[in-house]
Amino acid sequence: MLYFRMILTMLVSLYTSRVVLNTLGVEDFGIYNVVGGFVTMFGFLNSAMASATQRFLAFEIGKGDHEQLRNVFSMSINIHFLIAFIIFILAETVGLWFVNTQLTIPTGRMDAAQWVYQFSILAMMVNIVSVPYNAMIIAHERMNVFAWVSIAEVGLKLFIVFMLQWFGFDKLKLYAVLTFCVSLIIRFIYRFYCSKQFKESRFRYFWNKSLFKTLVSYAGWNLWGNIATVLKDQGVNVLLNMFFGPVINAARGIAYQVSSAVNQFVANFQMAMNPQIIKSYAINDLKYMHQLIFRGAKYSFFLLFTLSLPILLETEQILKLWLKIVPDYTVIFTRLVIINVLIDCISGPLMTAAQASGKIKLYQSVVGGLLILNLPISYLFLKFGFQPQVTLFVSIGISIVALYVRLKIISPLVNLSITDYLKNVIFKIFPFIFVAVILPGFIIYLLPVTIARLFLTCIIAVASVGLTVYFIGLSSTEQQFMINSLKNGVSKIRHQ
Repeated sequence: MLYFRMILTMLVSLYTSRVVLNTLGVEDFGIYNVVGGFVTMFGFLNSAMASATQRFLAFEIGKGDHEQLRNVFSMSINIHFLIAFIIFILAETVGLWFVNTQLTIPTGRMDAAQWVYQFSILAMMVNIVSVPYNAMIIAHERMNVFAWVSIAEVGLKLFIVFMLQWFGFDKLKLYAVLTFCVSLIIRFIYRFYCSKQFKESRFRYFWNKSLFKTLVSYAGWNLWGNIATVLKDQGVNVLLNMFFGPVINAARGIAYQVSSAVNQFVANFQMAMNPQIIKSYAINDLKYMHQLIFRGAKYSFFLLFTLSLPILLETEQILKLWLKIVPDYTVIFTRLVIINVLIDCISGPLMTAAQASGKIKLYQSVVGGLLILNLPISYLFLKFGFQPQVTLFVSIGISIVALYVRLKIISPLVNLSITDYLKNVIFKIFPFIFVAVILPGFIIYLLPVTIARLFLTCIIAVASVGLTVYFIGLSSTEQQFMINSLKNGVSKIRHQ
C-alpha cells in the first residue's frame, strides 16, 4: 500500500510542480518556495516532539502497556497544542520581521508573499496538532490507512492545481489558501479514524508532571538536531535568496521536489521498518534489531539508486520534458541533491536505533553540531563569490562525515559492531555502484541526445541495477529468500 501510495504521490507531485511553476511563473514559484520554506523553519519544535511521540508510542505498544500508551497519547496532544501556540507567537513576531525586512521579494509582490506567509503558518499549526494521530497510526503499523489518506491528500493537491486555472484571483494567494484547506481536511480525517479505531487515541485531559518532563526532555535533545536540519535545508534556502534572489529558490525548489519524489521509495520502506526497530529494542532482541539496521540501510540505498540512476544520467532531458520552463542551475542542483539523499538514506536506520535507545544526548549534540555547520560554511563560500551549487557540495561533505560519526556514537548504545556494519552495508554498496553504472554509462557515452536514448537509458539502468543488486548486493541467504518469494508469488497467481 505504501508503494502504491508512493507511485501515485510521485506522479502527482511531479505533474503539479510543472503546472504550478508554469501557472505562477518562475518568480512567484520562487517566492512561494522561500516564504513557505521559511515558515517550516519554525517547525523545529514540532519535529523534535514528533520524533519523541512516535518513539514512545511504539515503545509502549512493544511493551503491551495500554494504559501508559493512552497517557502518552493524551500528554502528547497537550504538548503539541502548546508547541502550536509557541510557533504562532514566534512566527508573528520575529518571523514576520524577517520576511518584511530581510528576504528578497520583488516590488509589488510583498502583499502576495504575506498571504503565503500567513496561510503557511495556519497550515503548519494544523499539521502540528495532527502529529500524535499520525504517530499512532504508524506505531500501530496501519500502513494501509496511512497510504490511503496520503493518496487522498495528493488527490486534493492535484484538484487545487486545476482550481488555479478557474479563478481570476491572484494565483499565488489562491494557491496558499487552497493548500491550507487541504491540510485542514486531512487533519480531520486522521482524527476521525484514530478516534474510531484506537481507544487510547480518544483524547482526555491528562497531565502528569513526570511524563511531561520525560517527553520534553527527550524532545529537547531532538530539538537541537532538528534545528540543525532546518538550518541545513531551509536556512541555506534563505541564504541563497539573500545572495541571488527568488529565481535561485525556484531552481532549488524544483531540485528538492525531484529528490523528494524519488526519496518516497526509501521513506515508505523505512516508515514500515522503523516501528520494528524500536519494538525489537523494547523487548531486548538486539540481534534482530541489528539485522534490521543492516538490511534497512542497504535496501534503502538499492531502492533509491534504482530510480536515481536514470535521473542522474539524463537530468537535463528529463527536466526539459517535465517542465516547460527550466530555471538556471536546476540541472546541477537536482544531481547534487539526489547524491546527498543517497548518502543520507544509509543513515536512516542508525537514526531510528538512536531514538529507540532513548540515549540521544551525545548523538543529537554532536551530529546536530555537524549539520549546523552547513549554514556558516555555505555563507563563507557564497561571500567569497562561489556559485550557488557550492552549498550542496558543502552539504554532501558534511553528510559523509555525519554518517561516520553516527556509526561511532550509536555502536556502543545498541551493541552494534562497526565491522559488521561496514561488511554488510558499506562494502556491499561500493562495488554495487561501480558495476551498476557501467552499462548505462556506455549508452550515454555512445548515443546522441534523443528521446530514444532516454528510454533506452532508463530500461538499461533499471535492469543493470536489478541484476547487480542480486549478484553483488545480496547475500546467499537473501538471494534464496528472493527466489522463494518469487516462486510463492507465481504459485499464488496460478491458483487464482
